[in-house]
Amino acid sequence: MTWRSPLALVREALRGQRAREKDLRNFASNLPYEGLEKAKQPNRFFPGNAIKTTKYTLLLFIPMNLFEQFHRLANIYFVGLAILNFVPVVNAFQPEVALIPICVIMTLTALKDAWEDFRRYQSDRKRNNTPCFIYSRREKQFSERSWKEVQVGDFVKVFSNEIVPADLLLLDTSDPNGVCHIETSNLDGETNLKPRRTVSGVCVSDPEFEPESFNSVVVCERPNNNLNHFKCYVEKPDKEKVGAGIESLLLRGCTVKNTDHAVGFVVYAGQETKSMLNNNGPRYKRSKLERKLNIDVIFCVILLLSMCFVGSVGHFLWLEEFPDVPPYLVPDSNGHLDSPGLSGFYMFFTMIILLQILIPISLYVSIELVKIGQIFFITNDADLYDEETDSRVQCKALKITEDLGQIEYIFSDKTGTLTENKMVFRRCSIIGTEYPHKENAIRLAVLEEPESGEEVIFNQRPQPSQTGWSLHAEDTNPEEMQHHHDNRRKSRVTGSAPSDVAFSSPLPSWFQSRLQMADLLGVSDKHINFGPK
Repeated sequence: MTWRSPLALVREALRGQRAREKDLRNFASNLPYEGLEKAKQPNRFFPGNAIKTTKYTLLLFIPMNLFEQFHRLANIYFVGLAILNFVPVVNAFQPEVALIPICVIMTLTALKDAWEDFRRYQSDRKRNNTPCFIYSRREKQFSERSWKEVQVGDFVKVFSNEIVPADLLLLDTSDPNGVCHIETSNLDGETNLKPRRTVSGVCVSDPEFEPESFNSVVVCERPNNNLNHFKCYVEKPDKEKVGAGIESLLLRGCTVKNTDHAVGFVVYAGQETKSMLNNNGPRYKRSKLERKLNIDVIFCVILLLSMCFVGSVGHFLWLEEFPDVPPYLVPDSNGHLDSPGLSGFYMFFTMIILLQILIPISLYVSIELVKIGQIFFITNDADLYDEETDSRVQCKALKITEDLGQIEYIFSDKTGTLTENKMVFRRCSIIGTEYPHKENAIRLAVLEEPESGEEVIFNQRPQPSQTGWSLHAEDTNPEEMQHHHDNRRKSRVTGSAPSDVAFSSPLPSWFQSRLQMADLLGVSDKHINFGPK
């Protein structure tokens, strides 16, 4: 290793910063410079492919964790009381004893946070050591390396059902048309395959792509987090420029499908890949319970200060009533006694220590122990075990496990994630009125698939079917028709349903037209017979 002066290192860092901040980046192949020292590498200013998603380091763990724990107002409250106990004038307990509860709570929380961050470290290490194939000029072939060894300017070969290790500009595929299909479910949740095409006119696979023959320069934009946008062009040795876009970019985290292999040129690596730029990193999360407790702590502190103020004022007034010094008041070593005003001031802080139980510290000890128990039971729940993948559920956010039991609404599309691709109507509620689909419920009870087709379930008694449709004018009178017409008009204003009807599919147009005609004539639903269309 060559020794370099600190000034040269600073100058190199500034040059690298300027190179990374340029709007356009020029990438050359690393193959002609393989084996040379890093200072002679053309792409040395750009980061490697190793990623880091951990929150803490060994040196900064204690200060960062303490800063996060003091987001909980109760911790500030109890630490303040422990410090107040070290003041000899106002202390009420042994100072060392007052430190034990808050130290136990903060130690348990720190251990839990350390374990959570250690699991992130293990995940990063596993991902960084995932094998991939990088072309080596010395070996004249693609050799197996780890993801963390990938550099900008390398040629990477990805086989079918493998995950792309970095953002690659697609240059060659096993498909004769230069098409490669990828699955982006790890990025956007979509399982449908997306086609990607090689950059046209840059590489000629005859019979196989040779990375050493690639003498062009790749010019692309600065990395950004837009997964659907990419601008780039390849400048050939004869100065001809060939443009490329997102249709030629393989994103890190995607899976190659229906393609034997694909070869790409690394344009973004590590933290500069689009997937990592969309990852904001671990952040401090607070559950609803913790936010609610913070508000309660504020009110309790206000109540505590009010009680202490009343106690200090009462102590002052009580001492003022004595004409002489009471015999039970012990002077200090100099024979000096505090004035009633100063004694009342000291009594204010003494009352804070005496009434600190107003905010029970045992509550937070119990909460931490309950969270640990919740994590244990969630992780070992047999109903959440997947036999196909031999995996169980993982609690990645150990601070908000109790929020799982407080979910009120689930917003989901119809991709089948929650429904297993089985959309069966069972019941709905409209303005407090429940409309069940009894036939579907019976089918589900006997584990039978519901029949397809349009069904209409009426809660009133069925009418005898007739050919066509008719209005039984003899069963109605004008007053009844007018009364029902007013009720239907009122129901449209208030939004209430005129009858309890549940539909498993939209009503046919002929059915809707006949309902509208009956509504215009002011005839009740029970006086209409619907026959076949």
